[in-house]
Amino acid sequence: MAKEPGSNGDNPGVGRVSGPSREAQPFALGSEALRPGARLAGLDRVGERLARRLRDVLEPFVRVKPKVEAEAALTSRFETWRDALPEFTSLSLYRLRPMKGGMLIAIAPDYVSRLVDAFYGGTGAASPNASRKREFTAAEERLLSRLTDAITGAVVEMWQEIVPLEPSLASRETNSGYASLVRGDEAVVIQRFSISGGGPGATTIDLVFPLTAMRAHEAQLAAKIHAEAGPIDNEFRYRMARALENVSFPVRSVVARPTLSVQELMALKVGDVIPITLSPRVPLIVGNRRLAEGTIGEQEGRAAFQIETIGSADRAGGKGLERHE
Repeated sequence: MAKEPGSNGDNPGVGRVSGPSREAQPFALGSEALRPGARLAGLDRVGERLARRLRDVLEPFVRVKPKVEAEAALTSRFETWRDALPEFTSLSLYRLRPMKGGMLIAIAPDYVSRLVDAFYGGTGAASPNASRKREFTAAEERLLSRLTDAITGAVVEMWQEIVPLEPSLASRETNSGYASLVRGDEAVVIQRFSISGGGPGATTIDLVFPLTAMRAHEAQLAAKIHAEAGPIDNEFRYRMARALENVSFPVRSVVARPTLSVQELMALKVGDVIPITLSPRVPLIVGNRRLAEGTIGEQEGRAAFQIETIGSADRAGGKGLERHE
C-alpha cells in the first residue's frame, strides 16, 4: 500500500494530514495502479541533488543559505494529497514539455509572508494575522512568482541529463479546492523538501508530478542513478587494497616441452626414458599470463626459480604448455 504524505511526524507544513483525514478508509488491494516507491529510486537521487540546488535558489530571498533536505518520494492519490492542504495556500502549475501533466508547486502562505519580510530587511517573523489571510499582497505575488520560477528552473536543470524540459507557467491558485493536475483518483508522486534556517524559519515545499509522467521516464531515471559515481570512500579503498594483497594465485613454470608421436605414446611402458632439452630460461606463469622469466636452480636443498626479467604479460595459453610445478 502507498505511503500517504504527511502520515508521520508532527512538523507543520504543506500536505500534512490531520483531524478526520487520519481515520482508516476502506481499501481494496489491486484497485489502484500505485507502485512501490523503490521503482522510482532514481527520483530520490534527483531530489538529493535538487535539495542542494534549492539552497542557492532560496539564499537571495532569505539572506542566508538555508538548510534544505529532500524527503523520500511519496506515492499517493492526488485527492488525498490535495485534501490535506490548508484551504488557503500557494499552488503554481507549470507545464514541463514533453513531460505529461506538468508539475505543481505547493508553498505554505505563511512562509511566503515571512519570506517577503526577510527579503525587505525584516526579521522574517510570522505576522499575527497570517493564519487568517485569504489572499496575497502585491509584493508577495511578485516574490512568489520569482521564487516558483527559480524552483522550476532548478528542476529543469536537474532533469537536463534525463530529458530536456521546456517550462511554462500554466496557472496559479490560492484555493486548494481548485488545484488541478490530474483527476482526484489518479496517482501522483510527491517530492517534499524540508527547509530550515534563516529568518523565515522552517517549512516544507512540495513538488507534485503525475505518476504516469514518472513512469514514462523510469528507465532514464534508473540509468542515471547507476551511472553517477558517488563520493570517493578512502577508507573503503584502503581496506580493499589490503584485502587484495592477500589474494592467492597459482604460479607455475614450464621446464620442457618434449614432442612425441601418437605411435610413441602408445608404445610407452614403465622404465622408458624420454629425452628432454632444458631451456636456459623458463617462464613464470600466473594464471594464463607470462609474468617473468628466469632460471631453475636450487636453494636450501629445494628446487627454486630465480627471476631474471619481469614485465612480459603475454598470454601463455594456446601453446600446449606442460605444467611442471
